[in-house]
Amino acid sequence: MKKRFAFTLAAILGAVTPALAHDDATLDAMQAPHGGQLRMAGAYHIELVLARDARAGKPAPVKVYLTDHGGGKVAPAGVSGSVVLLAPAGKVTVPLAVAGDRLEGTAAYTADPATKALVSLRFADGKSETARFEPFKPR
Repeated sequence: MKKRFAFTLAAILGAVTPALAHDDATLDAMQAPHGGQLRMAGAYHIELVLARDARAGKPAPVKVYLTDHGGGKVAPAGVSGSVVLLAPAGKVTVPLAVAGDRLEGTAAYTADPATKALVSLRFADGKSETARFEPFKPR
């Protein structure tokens, strides 16, 4: 009986632990591979990288990298999407296109700590994922 209980408890804790391991606070504490902010969306980690020196009126890059939960790179072939930047100065929608190992676009934005971002991705199989970011939030 003890053995069955221990196995059941271990199975329950094992099922709960991965879900807790990927919350926003945990991801914020991790070093993102490209210096951006990480978020979990479905089977993916999405890393949003914005220019920390971006100033209004000047085009700056918007990059999105995909990995699996183990940190393995996911090729963006067949993925499309956009990033919506919500800042005190206004809203900017940035279409993304595949650029090598990432999705990328360009927009005029300011590196403002109050900026929020929504990344929306559509995969080749028709599935969609979204993730919310605070890309300039102090760490």
